[in-house]
Amino acid sequence: MKLRQARPEDAPDICRIVNGIIRQTLVTFTTLERSPPDVAAEIDRLGAAFQVAEREGQVIGFASFGPFRAGPGYAHTGEISIHLAPRARRQGIGRLLIRRLEEVAADKGLHVLVAGISGANPPAVAFHAAAGFVQVGRMPQVGFKRDRWLDLILMQKILPPGPDGAPDSRGRAR
Repeated sequence: MKLRQARPEDAPDICRIVNGIIRQTLVTFTTLERSPPDVAAEIDRLGAAFQVAEREGQVIGFASFGPFRAGPGYAHTGEISIHLAPRARRQGIGRLLIRRLEEVAADKGLHVLVAGISGANPPAVAFHAAAGFVQVGRMPQVGFKRDRWLDLILMQKILPPGPDGAPDSRGRAR
């Protein structure tokens, strides 16, 4: 198994993973499946902020981060997403992917990573807590899927500064 930056040609494998999650679970609130062209465009846009785990030439998991919210005041905060194929779970692959994302985020000058997690996904809450994220909020019944109201749990991790002198908590160079 190896980790690497995602490439546009990974889009079909990524779609198989995420679309299965969309169809079969309450892990994500969306009901709209992803298309390979849309995922390929996202990979191009995010660059190093989109990582995959690959085994025997096939993507078995992915993790990415993008802006948390629009506007310059949020420039040092990113929101992560991480998903694994069922056969790749509980093998430490998610832990490796999240560590890689943290490294890339720190290198890009991010100070905080945020995860928005479905209240119907306690294993993801435990996973993020084990990775050093702390719960900072719970928004009751903001999601709706499969005739069910779902809570959104917000977790965050404050990152150590990157090697290039990432800004301090006030956005100033160190």
